[in-house]
Amino acid sequence: MFIGSYSSAFSTPIREMQKQKDELIQRNYNHIYAHELAHKTAGGSFAGSITIEKNSDGIPVSGHVPIKMPVLNPQNPQHTIDHANIVIKAALAPGDPSEQDYKVAAQASSIKAQAENLQKGKKLNFMA
Repeated sequence: MFIGSYSSAFSTPIREMQKQKDELIQRNYNHIYAHELAHKTAGGSFAGSITIEKNSDGIPVSGHVPIKMPVLNPQNPQHTIDHANIVIKAALAPGDPSEQDYKVAAQASSIKAQAENLQKGKKLNFMA
């Protein structure tokens, strides 16, 4: 009888701790997955697969969706602009963009600006 009481006195807190950990894992996973899914959905064919990283306790702590950055195309600056717009939209798609998301958007914005300047230069040359 004593052993049963002793055992259940410890098993209840352990079960509660495991339940709390499981809830934390699920909550973090759901939040991270939703964030990364927003990137993937907005990025379309330029977005890769969702990856979720976990810490040593198995708790999801971050995620990642690779995205193909635009490359300045002097022959077709509008293509570069369109591609950059998709990357910007994808980077800022989650309701809570991260610092890295803002960096990706800024990088794509810079490439877009270069393409727009190239496009303006071509239009000016046609009028000359």
